[in-house]
Amino acid sequence: MAHEYGEETLSVEFKSDLKQLPDSNLVEAVVALANTDGGILYVGVEDDGTPTGIHDKHQDIVGLSAMIANRTVPPVSARVQIVGDKTPVIRIEVPKSRSVVSTHSGKILRRRMKIDGTPESVPMYPYEIATRLSDLGRLDYSEQPIAGTTREDFDPLERERLRRIIGSYKSSDHALLELSDEELEKALKLTVSTDGTNTPTLTGLLLLGKEEALQRFVPTNEAAFQVLEGTEIKVNQTYRGPLLKTIEQIADMFKPWNPSTELNVGLFSMMVPEFDERAFREALVNAFGHRDYSLLGRVRVMLDDAGLTISNPGGFVEGINIHNLLTAEPHGRNLCLMDALKRTGLAERTGRGIDRIFEGALHYGRPLPDYSASNERNVSVFLSRSAPDSSFVEMLAQEQERSGKQMSIDGLLILDTLRNERRCDFASLHKELDMSEQRLRTMLGQLTEIGLIEGSGSGQKRTYMLGSKVYKRSGKTVEYVRQTDIDRIRYPELIMKLINKQGYATKTDVMELLHLDGNQAYYQLSKLVDDKRVKKVGGGRNTRYEKV
Repeated sequence: MAHEYGEETLSVEFKSDLKQLPDSNLVEAVVALANTDGGILYVGVEDDGTPTGIHDKHQDIVGLSAMIANRTVPPVSARVQIVGDKTPVIRIEVPKSRSVVSTHSGKILRRRMKIDGTPESVPMYPYEIATRLSDLGRLDYSEQPIAGTTREDFDPLERERLRRIIGSYKSSDHALLELSDEELEKALKLTVSTDGTNTPTLTGLLLLGKEEALQRFVPTNEAAFQVLEGTEIKVNQTYRGPLLKTIEQIADMFKPWNPSTELNVGLFSMMVPEFDERAFREALVNAFGHRDYSLLGRVRVMLDDAGLTISNPGGFVEGINIHNLLTAEPHGRNLCLMDALKRTGLAERTGRGIDRIFEGALHYGRPLPDYSASNERNVSVFLSRSAPDSSFVEMLAQEQERSGKQMSIDGLLILDTLRNERRCDFASLHKELDMSEQRLRTMLGQLTEIGLIEGSGSGQKRTYMLGSKVYKRSGKTVEYVRQTDIDRIRYPELIMKLINKQGYATKTDVMELLHLDGNQAYYQLSKLVDDKRVKKVGGGRNTRYEKV
């Protein structure tokens, strides 16, 4: 039987007040909620959701609110009110903290789910504090100096590798090559000055550190490359060295397992790899650049019969989720490390590396990268094995030749959605693509103007599909005709069905029913009048159409 206040969750906590809940217990519950996602604390409710009332001591909600603020560090501004008609209980609304909150006695707690699916409050350990602060953008763990290390822990061969990489990428900061070793390390924040000594940062050790130093000071630095055929393991290689070396080693291991096929595009042919190389490189660099180095685990690159999976420890940072990856303002967990990777040319300088990963699939008409296996402890991207869509590739190639520039990521996403869904209205596209209305309208207008898509109807009900020249180019004229004409054939029957059910129909009714503009709706009704299936009644705005 469901009780009045439901069940406890990560964001809902119940506390009984029959025996006067101690202030310390109440404050600890507030701290745990604040350090997770915020939520509601009900005082005077049993664990099963049954309200049993509040103690006399807790009747003063103003004093209770002040007590919470005074006994939390930094102070939590909770909203306290008494709710419930028959059995009053206290409802404490706890905001999600933008920092790490503790009780005034120093206890730091968080909420988590137990194995049985019920929530509990548990201590937050030091490594979790670092993770929490980095997720919130309050701490850059990768910029912190590593106690006990010196520049002697850097590998001279890795310095040379760093310079070689900077010199090999057009997008890198070539001015770095003119600096001395110490100046280069300071410029990339591979070292910071502490007590007059240049001490390696976590970024410095990760990029230049000797393997023995990494194993001693950064034991979480580990990666694996695996290849599975069915259940048979073909390759299982582990890496514990510095990142620049590891990234190159994994990229070299990946090449033989990424064969290319010939794709004919018009009069030309091109070799297309099974997985886009730039997308692979960007996903790999992102996995190392955004992983949580306070957590045990490893960056994992796995090839199997289904496709390629690249995963890393550490969930998405605050404000990023699988739905807004392409639209959220780019920011990461390890700002210092990612800045170094960008300036060396390994990562996208604009911070929009995720665009590269998606473009690698979109340019070849392949399924989009799948991040659905990601969770709060892990980010995972899956690229499926799929043959390129030659007609889609040819369409993009011809449009690039016509305009002299590549299609934008927004345009590619719209075309890909219409290629898969056949027809979408504006609301569906807006929801699917997480794009602002104004930006979506602009892109739809541009794609319509160049003939890549066609629209019908008006307003929010306006629908879109790929243009006729896209279907004709791919030899799918029959499909185009079906998409555009099948509904038109059914228009008269749909209008008659509405009239039979409602007794009449107006032009506005038909516009809404068939997603047509005013002229198109009038044309359909006029045809029914000419066929003597309906008659026109009234005039002007009061015009109605009834069955003959």
